[in-house]
Amino acid sequence: MAELSADEGTRVVVLTGAGLSKASGIPTFRDADGLWEGYDVTEVATPHAWARDPSTVRRFYDERRINCASVLPNPAHFALSRLQHAVGVRRCTLITQNIDGLLQKASANDVIEMHGSLFRLRCEADLDHPRVGVFGPQNPGQACKICGAAMRPDVVWFGEMPYDMDKIEQAVVTCDLFLSVGTSGIVYPAAGLSALAKANGARTIEINPEPSGGPFDDVVRDTAEAAVPRFVGRWLKEDDDD
Repeated sequence: MAELSADEGTRVVVLTGAGLSKASGIPTFRDADGLWEGYDVTEVATPHAWARDPSTVRRFYDERRINCASVLPNPAHFALSRLQHAVGVRRCTLITQNIDGLLQKASANDVIEMHGSLFRLRCEADLDHPRVGVFGPQNPGQACKICGAAMRPDVVWFGEMPYDMDKIEQAVVTCDLFLSVGTSGIVYPAAGLSALAKANGARTIEINPEPSGGPFDDVVRDTAEAAVPRFVGRWLKEDDDD
């Protein structure tokens, strides 16, 4: 990978996908042993599924939540957290498609969770009503304190719009470097962010053992846990102990 300049004007946006967390023991979406194996996605990850059978949906996310609660961040999570701490949140925007909370567990200051979080619930009727934290199985009778509607997992399901798209697009169009880590390049609108960054003059880099074929200037065919710490070390001009 070519050397990078980390001068005071440089802004970096990092988009992370399931490949970031694979080394922590969380299967990626399309692995043979992946997260959705044994479940028809229409039974657990759509608004219609929630309306039809909320108990099955709750059970699915309860299982994922309990599993993720015991999972630890891997070196890639810690490296991205270190990068954001070093250059500040104004210059380093971390965006994740993951709902596992591992970047926060690695002490990242600010993470945009465009697909929500396993560890929050939201009102099924109104996105603007307060979220609540949840760290074990969801209470089936839990209701919104504002309107009394049922609380559902605060996860963006198929057919729903990802969170914070205005904030994400503003960061992408103003960045100098766009780094994509462990994303499939298939799911939109996240898949279109690299093209948006490139169209606005950013250098685009992908880290992925199976490159997505997106519009990247450089592709690093490697795992997140191996490549991201190297990238951050060069960016911050840290000593290489290898």
